[in-house]
Amino acid sequence: MKLNDKGLLIVLSGPSGVGKGTVRKALFEMPEQNFVYSVSMTTRKKRPGEVEGKDYYFVSREEFEEKLRKESSLNMPNLLATIMVLPLIRLMSN
Repeated sequence: MKLNDKGLLIVLSGPSGVGKGTVRKALFEMPEQNFVYSVSMTTRKKRPGEVEGKDYYFVSREEFEEKLRKESSLNMPNLLATIMVLPLIRLMSN
């Protein structure tokens, strides 16, 4: 895959348990690819085995709302009504 100077944003979206992590793992294991994973922010509770800053940034709803007021963000509500956000600053730095 040849990317232009700005790169290519790939968003994996779906309900819990459909295999987003499996698809991500397969993409990152492809030879000669230069993928970068941008960690999303969520207000849901951390699940067993998840690592802060690796899987998600886990914040309270209050922290989330404060960040929305202070920072530019790409808001991505999911089907389970848990608020998730992909900080634009992190996205643009990749």
